[in-house]
Amino acid sequence: MKQTFIIAVRLYLLSLLFISSLANASPNIILVMTDDQGYGDLSLHGNPILKTPNLDKLGRESVRLTNYHVAPTCAPTRAGLLTGRWNNRTGVWHTIMGRSMLRDNEKTLADLLQANGYKTGLVGKWHLGDNYPYRPHDRGFDVAIYHGAGGLGQTPDHWNNAYFDDVLINNGHKKQREGFITDVLFDDALSFIAKSQEERRPFFLYLSTNAPHGPMHAPDEYAALYKDQGLSVKTQHFYGMIANLDDNIKRLRDFLTERELADNTILIFTTDNGTSAGDKVFNAGMRGKKNSEYDGGHRVPFFIHWPEGKLHHGKQIKDITSMVDIVPTILELTQSQNTYNVIFDGLSLKPLLTRTQPQHWPERIIFTDSQRVLNPIKWRKSAVMTNKWRLINGVELYNMEDDPAQTNNVASLHGNLVKKLRVAYEHWWQDVSENFTQPAQIAIGSPKANPVLLTSHDWLGNNEKVPWNQQHIRQALREEDGVHKGYWAINVVNSGRYKFSMRRWPEETDTPIRSALVAGDNSTGQRAFREQKGIPFDAISAHLNIAGYQLIKPVSKMDKSIEFDLELEKGSWDLNAFFTNKKQQQLGSYYVHITGPVPPAIKMEH
Repeated sequence: MKQTFIIAVRLYLLSLLFISSLANASPNIILVMTDDQGYGDLSLHGNPILKTPNLDKLGRESVRLTNYHVAPTCAPTRAGLLTGRWNNRTGVWHTIMGRSMLRDNEKTLADLLQANGYKTGLVGKWHLGDNYPYRPHDRGFDVAIYHGAGGLGQTPDHWNNAYFDDVLINNGHKKQREGFITDVLFDDALSFIAKSQEERRPFFLYLSTNAPHGPMHAPDEYAALYKDQGLSVKTQHFYGMIANLDDNIKRLRDFLTERELADNTILIFTTDNGTSAGDKVFNAGMRGKKNSEYDGGHRVPFFIHWPEGKLHHGKQIKDITSMVDIVPTILELTQSQNTYNVIFDGLSLKPLLTRTQPQHWPERIIFTDSQRVLNPIKWRKSAVMTNKWRLINGVELYNMEDDPAQTNNVASLHGNLVKKLRVAYEHWWQDVSENFTQPAQIAIGSPKANPVLLTSHDWLGNNEKVPWNQQHIRQALREEDGVHKGYWAINVVNSGRYKFSMRRWPEETDTPIRSALVAGDNSTGQRAFREQKGIPFDAISAHLNIAGYQLIKPVSKMDKSIEFDLELEKGSWDLNAFFTNKKQQQLGSYYVHITGPVPPAIKMEH
């Protein structure tokens, strides 16, 4: 009996050693990215009103990149950060119009780490495609819990989501949740960490919060912290969202400590672009905000904390760095292999992170731009950057050592330097622009996604007024916007018979095409997208154009959808679907469900 006990103890100790060896073999990785929080939206950086004690503590205990640059808007940064490649190269240069879908030939950090034995998880905002093959669970994530498009209440998101008690997508399936969105996301993050630890697997968690993206909705107790500061309701809730996030950062770090994971977890905190709402209070001395080519649009915080990695915590790195550096850096820090032989545009920052004294580091020229258009335009809202200089839009030059606020254009004094930076940009542009005219296509007829839901968020065309949020859907034809109409780029994976179901309202509303829609419930803070009354459209006909078919059906008063069945050959097609009324006004079908292929029936003539 005694001998059996001794053997059991030895086996237990050996199991502990095995678990310990697994933990020590590969560090865990948590990448926290917030949405629309700028460099100045931290008390650590001098904000006089906002208090972020837990993020400040993390910053002081981390290596901080103080000259770190991303793209000036959401999806482009996510594309560059997750691939290590310039976002324009990956097909992502806008947040809507089919230009936020990460090309399916790109490999993400999740793909790479998954191939190296990591369990991978996304919790929060994805914004790189809502349809196959662009969804997060198509791009290397074992677990993907997220909302639609770029924010709650946007067109592909579940109808009437507004930051509280929302419906989220869990690996393709919708689930109702309770509570404020940031709290819910951190709950899911902790569950993912616990599950990974139970499975004895190193993990990569991409915790990408919707906060503090607008509309600004914070729990009342957090917004109340800034009520008597002379701030607008919008800014009160913007800061309230960050204050709530700050508390959740403490919750995350406490959880890692309780689980004895803190020392061997690479914990990164960063944001996706400049501030969207805090610049009038404090912008850390920078010019510009979200969507700007000036530093305020793309210079953001970056903290990296890893005690067991022997990084020199509390150190600030002033060398210029970029979002495209992060994937190669993580691969080198974790000794992971570049299994897919990705050619990165960035550099591993390990030499900067680990150096204890000055040493050689290459003089770099890096690039960013804001291309919120259908097809990119050379020099549009661009910045060519070195440690010392910024060339803006190809014509303005700023010395960042003397003029960090970018107020004194010295281009006329440095003609040779301007020429050098322009030449560098020309080479970069030629390199990244090869596939600009090739849209990312949404696949239909694949067993991995059937049926498929298309939304107007991804409309192509020359109409810049794409209805990307649910308030636009509710407003329908707006005089200042003109006609809501566009088309989708489709890849028919398998030839066969397909069913198309056109809708003016999303399926979850169960509302006829011609009908109005009552306004949704009010929310705290800014006016929610759902608070707009739904305007009726007196459609009399539905039109579907694809692959040479030009089909028309009448619309009756109680029709909630109009269905078309047709044979499609495998290949690439443009799909256009819209309704017309008696005045011959057109309204695009905001939602189209596609099912197929199904067993063939009588082929339709066209």
